[in-house]
Amino acid sequence: MTSTLLPPTLPRLNSPTTCKLPSGLTIVAEQIPVEAVSLNLWFKVGSSVEPDEINGMAHFLEHMVFKGTDKLQAGEFERYIEESGAITNAATSQDYTHYYITTAPKDFAKLAPLQMDVVLNPSIADDAFERERLVVLEEIRRSQDSPGRRNYLRSMEMLFKTLPYRRPVLGPASVVENLTPQQMRDFHASYYQPQSLTAVAVGNLPVSELVEIVADSLATAGATERVAPLHIDSPTFSVPAPEQPFRDIVLREYVDESLQQARLVMMWRVPGLVDVEETYALDVLAAILGRGRTSRMIQDLREERGLVSSISISNMTYRLQGAFYISAALPAENIETVVAIILDHIRTLQLEGVSETEISRIRTQVANGFIFHNESPSDRSTLYGYFQSMLGDLAPALNYPNRIQAIDATDVQQAAQKYLDLKAYGTIITRPKA
Repeated sequence: MTSTLLPPTLPRLNSPTTCKLPSGLTIVAEQIPVEAVSLNLWFKVGSSVEPDEINGMAHFLEHMVFKGTDKLQAGEFERYIEESGAITNAATSQDYTHYYITTAPKDFAKLAPLQMDVVLNPSIADDAFERERLVVLEEIRRSQDSPGRRNYLRSMEMLFKTLPYRRPVLGPASVVENLTPQQMRDFHASYYQPQSLTAVAVGNLPVSELVEIVADSLATAGATERVAPLHIDSPTFSVPAPEQPFRDIVLREYVDESLQQARLVMMWRVPGLVDVEETYALDVLAAILGRGRTSRMIQDLREERGLVSSISISNMTYRLQGAFYISAALPAENIETVVAIILDHIRTLQLEGVSETEISRIRTQVANGFIFHNESPSDRSTLYGYFQSMLGDLAPALNYPNRIQAIDATDVQQAAQKYLDLKAYGTIITRPKA
């Protein structure tokens, strides 16, 4: 008899409030009884909006945001953060850039305007730009020294022929070396606009106070009247269409002297966030095949047969398209055998489906994971910011556990049949030097 922590219909754990200001800024706020407040600023600006000529600009700009404004000298924002015992960080992806602070409730009204200022009003001084360029170039160099990173970039180039996800978020060194401060100022002016921004405030202050502080912070930053010449919500902004599935088996092989074991990647093009309803069954499918020691492929290939040292399966979901992605580390002599077994697992699932026990295990994992990752203000602000920024809707974030609970064996089987063509997929094999 299988028991779960939660019933099939899960109680709503979250109750965020969403409002949109005349400036276009979207604010999501929620009070929770945790003695902290997180402010997470999400811009729909990642490497996917960059022309090839400035690939890497969004990430480089993330660095420059912390190099001072007209009101704050370089390092002054971080000093205020440290003196308050708060934390701050940022990240850039293909689809977004986000900046966050987590602070004590009593310090939120003081620090929120500073965060808004550094994000919306960076100086981008020429000398600071040149110093930070060296830091970014070193980051690019280190990423190229990582076998895992190299394999990922090769995978993206194979998966996406036309979509901008094929390009590295950090950009090529040859491009970053030639970026100019004025190009960055223009990029910032175009994309760092209130209408491209979702500000999420979660913590132990009343919702009305959180909203007021964020709105006042925007006004203090002087960004309420800005008009973007072109941003991602503009009617003139061209959104590429998803790419068609592979038509046959595409194979590329590499030799990597730094490897001790070979690396195998197998991948299929699948729906992205814009088709979010299509992603749930694929999430469950990936978990059945490769989440935890009792999952099908980990149990078979690693635990029982010992053919791989590691294997992971994930449904990678970008905004416009996704990738069903299988990655393994293994002795080179096992590659052909492992590929055949992987395809056999998928074929068996397509023909025979999955058991209720397997589905129930995934339901429990997802439901419990949602609870465990909903406890802190930073967790919730990240959850809300991601979905509101990417889809303009919080429902997929709040309803995710219930949507997974509603997936049955037929849904999983049909997703495998529809999207995992056994005669059309991408494969990358990277071998150690003989």
